[in-house]
Amino acid sequence: MATNSPQATQATAATPAGVRKRRAGVPAGGGDGERADLLAKIKADFDARLAAMAAEPARWVEFIDHVAAFGARYSLGNQILLLVQAEERGIAPRYFLPYGRKDGSTGWRAHRRYVRAGETAFKIWAPVRRRPTEEQAAEWEAAGRAVRREPSGRPAVQVVGFRLGNTFELSQTDGEPFTPPTVVVRRRLHQRGDGPQLLVGDDPTGVFDDLVRLITDQGYRFNLVAPYTGRLGDANGVTVRDRGVQVVQVRDDVDAAQRTKTTLHELAHIRCGHLDATGDATTVHRGRAETEAESVAHIVLRALGMDTAAYSDAYVLGWADGDLDLVKECAETVLRVARQILTDLTDESDPVLRGPDEPAPAATAVCGREAA
Repeated sequence: MATNSPQATQATAATPAGVRKRRAGVPAGGGDGERADLLAKIKADFDARLAAMAAEPARWVEFIDHVAAFGARYSLGNQILLLVQAEERGIAPRYFLPYGRKDGSTGWRAHRRYVRAGETAFKIWAPVRRRPTEEQAAEWEAAGRAVRREPSGRPAVQVVGFRLGNTFELSQTDGEPFTPPTVVVRRRLHQRGDGPQLLVGDDPTGVFDDLVRLITDQGYRFNLVAPYTGRLGDANGVTVRDRGVQVVQVRDDVDAAQRTKTTLHELAHIRCGHLDATGDATTVHRGRAETEAESVAHIVLRALGMDTAAYSDAYVLGWADGDLDLVKECAETVLRVARQILTDLTDESDPVLRGPDEPAPAATAVCGREAA
């Protein structure tokens, strides 16, 4: 049975027989009542996690650290689902993959690793893909839902819902040596200080030129300028779209690490769509825009091997005022844009980007400013 509302859940107890069923993607035992209880627990865990993030900025920081560990491979529901299960088991997760096909082409089997007997699967929401009938496609389109179609007009194979699937953490496997693509050392907000600190030193990612290219591909000019000149004022970077002018400016007197971080922050403003491209004056709240852009920069650079926490953690969610819907929208935007940028910066076949979630569509654009 598929559902179109992926949320977070916890692991359930398993017998060896149950584990064998879960490896095949079938929930072990139980009927409709047990499934209903599980889905209710999923929703409760998801809502509780969102409420904690909305109420306490440090929990948001921990969340984006967790996201960075997996290169934004998972949707919001799956990120929270995995985090809750890992915390309940008392482990620091490093990497998740499904058991894999028997031919060894996917999952842990592709890395010549095997899940130990008796291990309990972690649950995730996996997309259900099939070709809808023409009648179903017409109903979806009438309801305002986009339907992908082939050049002939026939409905294409696409995501039609989600089901609970299974994945396993590295610590549950044995076999050939495996190094996770990213490693995150989680820290607490209060350990980093209250004010923003400029990053110092070299940029270990080497993505600056690629970031500039992504910005110019969006139709913007890019300039490094002296502080307090051009459009900068007292900011480290600014993105302007006004009366035919589309330009991103970044300070030219900061170290390479900060220059890359600020450039990525401005690209995130463009990709998040922080000013309507039609010129409408309506914008998202400044605090939300900065939180989204800075969180995207933090996730992408951590996934690529650079810790931006000294600067990033100064941003908080005061704008949300505990509103779960706003925090959920913010988190979904951050995950979508971070994954999109990582895909643009890396080989799409890289395992850090492979996951069970459907790739997100491209975002549209426009305006932001990184404070000093």
